[in-house]
Amino acid sequence: MTSKVKVGDRLSYDGAICTARYIGEVAGTTGNWIGVEWDDASRGKHDGSHKGQRYFTCKSKSPTAASFVRPTRTAEPPRSFVTALKEKYTAEIATGGIEIRFSGKLAEEVGFEKIRRKQADLAELKHAILDSTRVARGSDEQRIGETCPKVINLELSRNLFTHLGTVVGICSELPGLRNLRLNGNRFQDVFQDEGLQDAEKVFANVTELALEENLMNWNEICHVATKFPALANLSLDLNQLSTLPAVPLKSLSKTLVSLNLEFNEFTSFMDIASLSELKSLRNLHLKGNNISVITSNVADPAPVLSSSVRFLDISYNQVSEWTFIDDLSTTFPGLTSLRFAHNPIYENPDPELSAQSKSIGEDAYMITVGRISQLEKLNFGNITQTDRQNAEMFYLSRIGKHLAAVPPGQEAEVLKYHKRYEVLCELYGAPAVNRTKEINPAFLEARLIKVQFIYHAPRSADNEAPPSEKTSKIPKSYDIYRVKGIAGKLFGQKPLDLRLVWETGEWDPVAGFDDEVDVDDDSGGEGNDAEEEKQEAAAEAAAGGETLQTERKVGKWVKREVELRDGPRQLGFCVDGLEAKVRVEVR
Repeated sequence: MTSKVKVGDRLSYDGAICTARYIGEVAGTTGNWIGVEWDDASRGKHDGSHKGQRYFTCKSKSPTAASFVRPTRTAEPPRSFVTALKEKYTAEIATGGIEIRFSGKLAEEVGFEKIRRKQADLAELKHAILDSTRVARGSDEQRIGETCPKVINLELSRNLFTHLGTVVGICSELPGLRNLRLNGNRFQDVFQDEGLQDAEKVFANVTELALEENLMNWNEICHVATKFPALANLSLDLNQLSTLPAVPLKSLSKTLVSLNLEFNEFTSFMDIASLSELKSLRNLHLKGNNISVITSNVADPAPVLSSSVRFLDISYNQVSEWTFIDDLSTTFPGLTSLRFAHNPIYENPDPELSAQSKSIGEDAYMITVGRISQLEKLNFGNITQTDRQNAEMFYLSRIGKHLAAVPPGQEAEVLKYHKRYEVLCELYGAPAVNRTKEINPAFLEARLIKVQFIYHAPRSADNEAPPSEKTSKIPKSYDIYRVKGIAGKLFGQKPLDLRLVWETGEWDPVAGFDDEVDVDDDSGGEGNDAEEEKQEAAAEAAAGGETLQTERKVGKWVKREVELRDGPRQLGFCVDGLEAKVRVEVR
């Protein structure tokens, strides 16, 4: 058979399938060669060129898809559909089955014999799996319709077909066929294939079709797919598709529900804009492409797909900007379920505040939910009402931090990247914008703490003077003894007679904060005593001082204060930030 090989023939060598692309001499060698393109692109050595001379061109873009083999090399013979079917499902019964081993040990088969015998009854077979069985034609002997008339699901991937018309002939005898998988085949001349003339009638009831890794272009795919009048699910993974030209999709516009375009080469949604013609499409799978933007040209309007699209998978792409997520609602107005994990934006979900984004996966999840109001599912998880509220408040707080990082006059520049800001403010109120002056850590200013001393003179009948205030910049490295020395000098007091209390400006809950109103308590007051003991135990030294509580209570909260106790600890370790308010009292 090898001596009669023609360009375009499908060949199998030791189980590895290839397509003959060239027959002839190769410079620097003697005799003829067969230039082949391997289905497994990693198997070859070049791309059809050898020592600077091109002999043929591969469909695959891989640089190692091709090699040369001698015509004398024996290829495995092709089979008919019926022969392959019988060998696959009846040979095991005749030979007693195939041994199953794990780590070299023979496994005991329980129930396999019954399954094999059921599958060997070809007249009742419903799922025919003939993947990689060297099928190249229909039947040489018994008719297919007489052999396996009840087949519903047919797997014919990675075989030796050269024309799709051969598949049409096989399927014409399977009236119950609903699912057809033709992955990894290399069909030629689909536009001139006369075998497709009756395809619409043969495939009238087929609802699922897989043409993955066939290396067909979009025009060829559409020409084939429109031969399936009832097609609902179409899978086109690994076809090197980079753009989908506008092609009339005829009946697909009304029937196609799910389209799989994973692991192709799209870079933007403009590359798939022609899919807007599919008015019944609900699920769109774009995992593993190179999508990073909505449109490659910012001047182009965003494409708008049918509002019927509810689920979108764009995981494992190249999205690195949150504006992409903001614009998803424009391109997919009906979107309610999104898979978005494993994009660069998930590695740094808050680039403007990267140092504050520690829980990367959770932050990215929250920001995504906060930015897309209509989402009901994200990364296969349901979004509850509580989830949405938490995410939107988290996102709003992030916006507040972005605003705090710029001068007031630049807030508009920040807000143009947060399209839901006004809506979220109406729901939850405007976020706090606390601007703090950033200081170069190398400057002296970064090593000084601005301390506002508030001196409370001892009260007496003759002295009712209000507190006096004085400010001093003190190095962080000063210990509390030296700080007291500065306070004593400012207010004319003996340093060791003074008591310094840092007023943190924060509030803590008091005992009974979580108590409910109007609830009977049979504990006889023990609950309040226990709570007081907890508070006393919690009043331990912190940052070189002792946590205190002012007597003035606001509701069930009290201001938190810390006494700066005598000792060698540095001021920078006892207070937070570069400013502090310290109350000075005479013991």
